[in-house]
Amino acid sequence: MDDSIKMKLGYNSDTPDDVVRKDWDRRTKNICKPCWELKYCPYGPVVEDFPLLPKTRGEAKAHNEFLKQQLDKNAYDAEKAKVFKKQVAEFNPEEYPEIIDKSDKEKSCEIFGHLCPVFFVNEPFTETKELRRIGRNIPRSVMLRIVRRDNYLCQICGRHLRDDEIEFDHIIPISKGGSSEEQNLRLTCLKCNRKRGNRSIT
Repeated sequence: MDDSIKMKLGYNSDTPDDVVRKDWDRRTKNICKPCWELKYCPYGPVVEDFPLLPKTRGEAKAHNEFLKQQLDKNAYDAEKAKVFKKQVAEFNPEEYPEIIDKSDKEKSCEIFGHLCPVFFVNEPFTETKELRRIGRNIPRSVMLRIVRRDNYLCQICGRHLRDDEIEFDHIIPISKGGSSEEQNLRLTCLKCNRKRGNRSIT
């Protein structure tokens, strides 16, 4: 994991990656995601102050070769050439990961590419005073309201459901920070719920 990410999360650069990632994955289950829920980013350009995911080792090697080629062609002025020569001389492929962890990719902004500021703070800083219901437990009163609201119809295929066919689907999955509040739940049949899996609605 990139050192800049560790520092933003309050860890030292020598903290093992698995320790940081375990804590970070725990945090992402307890925070809001306005871009998914509101289809709007309240942070805007602020995300540009947050780190980008590091290049993979292959990408870093390719970029280093590109710099070498450009330097050989004298493509840069003296000031830039000095900076890039230093980068090429100090380049160490071992400092870059072979691949980017999937859970890290999910924390980056699809628009800007930067890691979202929301992922660096816990729920009390991003939620209203009344925290969301985190977890898979759905109170019976909520289930009944959803059944009445959705009129016993699967919200994906439209099939009318018997009592023993009802499934409660999280629109934003629990694993991606979704809550078990009424607005994040809908009725589905077993087939549609399983087919959708862990994907978020876009």
